[in-house]
Amino acid sequence: MRMRVASVLCVLAVACGLVLSGCEKSPDASGPGTPAATSPAATKPATDAAPIKVGAIFAVTGPASFLGAPEEKTVKMFVEKLNQAGGVNGHKIELLVRDSGASPEKAISMAKQLIDEEKVLAILGPSTSGETLQIKNICQEAETILLSCAAAEEIVIPMASYVFKTPQKDSQAAQWIFNTMKDLGIKKIGVITSNTGFGKGGKAQLEKMAAENGVEILVNEVYEKEATDLTGVLTKVKGAGVQAVVNWSIEPAQGIVAKNMKQIQLDVPLFQSHGYGNIKYVQASGDAADGTIFPCGRLLVADELPADHPQKAVLTQYKQDYEAKYKEDASTFGGHAYDAILILTEAIKKAGSTDKKAVRDAIENLQGVVGTAGVFNFSPQDHNGLGLDAFEMLTVKGGKFAFYKK
Repeated sequence: MRMRVASVLCVLAVACGLVLSGCEKSPDASGPGTPAATSPAATKPATDAAPIKVGAIFAVTGPASFLGAPEEKTVKMFVEKLNQAGGVNGHKIELLVRDSGASPEKAISMAKQLIDEEKVLAILGPSTSGETLQIKNICQEAETILLSCAAAEEIVIPMASYVFKTPQKDSQAAQWIFNTMKDLGIKKIGVITSNTGFGKGGKAQLEKMAAENGVEILVNEVYEKEATDLTGVLTKVKGAGVQAVVNWSIEPAQGIVAKNMKQIQLDVPLFQSHGYGNIKYVQASGDAADGTIFPCGRLLVADELPADHPQKAVLTQYKQDYEAKYKEDASTFGGHAYDAILILTEAIKKAGSTDKKAVRDAIENLQGVVGTAGVFNFSPQDHNGLGLDAFEMLTVKGGKFAFYKK
């Protein structure tokens, strides 16, 4: 009888030991922007703790694939490194990527599926402003965090408590363009924009801000996002006698604007929006792209930054990692996705929880997070967290991106 009691006690002791070992927690030692930096002790709980489900909606294929494809690759790379290092707060990230093809209708369906069926903590993306604006209220009503990779001002103005975005604001890009025009003495311009959420948002900002910056818009044309030739639109612009052209779009069409301008001998400066930050657009224009001027983050010129620049280390590491893994140039769009997953994981660390409201509150109070678009300082009044200083004015020189100099 004594032997049986002893055996039972032994089994209970072993069982209790297993339960207690499964409940141990180790602090996550990784810091901002360094998903691989973690202590060995932080690795073990990640194998036992429930994974954190994170959704992502990117235009991996279709007309906005120059945006969505690098975004998907970036997030997968980030999560792979993070999970190998032990995850965040002892939890691995389970990434659920959906390809919307830049369709707002698909984005709506995918957002509902990720929220209702997968029960994700947050959604990264979508890639485009039109898609984001269609799912903004869906995420807000479901109290699910949305970290958009699109730029339109309307994503965060008016503000929704669960909605954030990582690219710089349209109005900031427009102000940089107008400041440069002042330096060049340009006062009469033509504006062409695509009929998309991003194009409409940029058009609105240019129209709103032109007069106060001493600029007159002589001609204002909108083109279809599927356009493959803009000579007709640009011929109208040429006829108006403009001193410069501003194109605002993200579609492949922006890659042919410079080529079409050269074909019709419209020999004035071409300004592009911050949606121009992918070298593939330059390649589509060939030699005609040289001289194009546009506002952008510093990722494209990371190697030229001084060693003590606050973004230098993050930008060069991301660029090196991405280009080594995928054998293609990094773009600002992949950077927007990097910033989205970085901000989310930093907020999870800060919250010490996977509760949606706790993580949302943590995002809203993140300060000094060094990302690819700039240094993010969020607040209850600012769900973008970036200022004018997040931009530089860039140009195309010899088929490559460079700092713009007058």
